[in-house]
Amino acid sequence: MNQQEANKIHWSENVIIADGDYIDYVAFQLSIQFERMLGRRIPKADLSKWIVNIALDGRMREGNHETQVVLLHEGQNIELQNFIPAKYDNELNGQAFKDDKLGEFIINCIATGEEISQKDDVMDDLLLMLTQHDEVKRIMVIPNGEEGESYNRVRAALRNADDEKQRITVFAMQPMQGGNFKQEILGFSLMNALGIRADELK
Repeated sequence: MNQQEANKIHWSENVIIADGDYIDYVAFQLSIQFERMLGRRIPKADLSKWIVNIALDGRMREGNHETQVVLLHEGQNIELQNFIPAKYDNELNGQAFKDDKLGEFIINCIATGEEISQKDDVMDDLLLMLTQHDEVKRIMVIPNGEEGESYNRVRAALRNADDEKQRITVFAMQPMQGGNFKQEILGFSLMNALGIRADELK
């Protein structure tokens, strides 16, 4: 998808943009950690449940909403290893699911180059474009906060955004240097999607 194609898209009021490779990595690390801690096998994460968790953490309220989910991934990675469903092309891209409380979620997958900077370029372009679209009222972003300049580039791309107008939330595994957006911890939504219960952690 180039800039011209992206500009022609009718965007939903709510948009989630996630680095698919990164969320897959974090899900794997959490699975290993909690299998040792809890002494049981951790199943693959339920992708639709995780998406709904992100929407809730991104301050969405109950209603018949439409939300677009954009998963960016390196071209050589054809599927998520730690989620179900997993295959970008034939299980995720162009698919949708309905949540009883939050409405419809439409998934699009975008393959980028093999360098993390190329994925950052696409995320930057999307964010800059979305912040200029009046129909977009809520943006939730999950960059790679642990490698390269991804998080800093997201912060820079959003520096002129109006959080009151678009309600922007950026997710990371730990509190990061602030920006023109709200922050939430990524791990909570993933733990829930992996079936890790709060009562197990007492």
